[in-house]
Amino acid sequence: LMAVTTPLKPSTPQPPAPKRRRRGLSSSAARTGWIYLTPTLVVVGLITLFPIAFSVVMSFSKVELGYSGFELTGFSADNYIALFSSPRWAHAALFTVFYTVVTVVIELVLGTLVALVLERLANWRGWMMALLLIPWAMITVISAQLWSYMYNASYGAISWFLGLFGADPVILGEPASAITAMMVADIWKTTPFVAIIVLAGLVVIPNDLYEAAELDGANAWQTFWRVTLPQLTGTLAIAVLFRVLQAFGVFDLPFVLTGGGPGTSTESLALLGWKVMFQSLNLGAGAAIAVTTGALVLFACLLSLKAFRSQVSEEKP
Repeated sequence: LMAVTTPLKPSTPQPPAPKRRRRGLSSSAARTGWIYLTPTLVVVGLITLFPIAFSVVMSFSKVELGYSGFELTGFSADNYIALFSSPRWAHAALFTVFYTVVTVVIELVLGTLVALVLERLANWRGWMMALLLIPWAMITVISAQLWSYMYNASYGAISWFLGLFGADPVILGEPASAITAMMVADIWKTTPFVAIIVLAGLVVIPNDLYEAAELDGANAWQTFWRVTLPQLTGTLAIAVLFRVLQAFGVFDLPFVLTGGGPGTSTESLALLGWKVMFQSLNLGAGAAIAVTTGALVLFACLLSLKAFRSQVSEEKP
């Protein structure tokens, strides 16, 4: 018997899928956008870039003051040589770095704990966030003055409380206690800021990850380290960047609370630059302090970004 076979119909070729056209601005629209942006860029350049560039030029110059203003003469590295050989600048730099590291680490830990508590609140979250923002919304000069009242050895509430246990009520009179008191005031003010940032990262974590961890038998501690913390890497990096920028340039808190004392124990780089520039009228050295402070802040931010990028690249499959 011969098998009867039906000829296969030739498959009709499918039309090629249309290529997705990239959306982009036309050259005329791009030129129009730059025209509208030009005034803003000019203003930003005059406000930010020009002062920075002028400070760099001033730091390498000898500034001579007169009745009609000041004059820049010469161009050398004498201001930086005198700066780096000054033990006062070295102490201010070490204090600023130590102050930044300690306060940022404590604020990250406390802010994360507060955010974890707020994330589990349902009805009172809005009220608690409003109460938390009161210290952060308060002007630093005002909060520093309030803390100075509480630290006062004669009528301060904190000094009176410490005196009940036999401790020295003169809190701002010793270097160690003055540094601790200034850190406490800063942590009280800026921990709510970190908590709000971390809370914003917590609420966007998918619930599927927590459900999968629960099915795998993970406890609360394992869920935090294996699920919550890796998902908060980007949020914590943003919080670190903001706090490093703010803590490294701290000026108003030591200016009002301790004045840099006792001695120079709480003198930050920003406060030292202000004293050198406006009290000693050494504009060249003050500009050199400002430039070195900005360079240290930029270096710290680049390190934070590098650590964040390496963490993200490790998490990618």
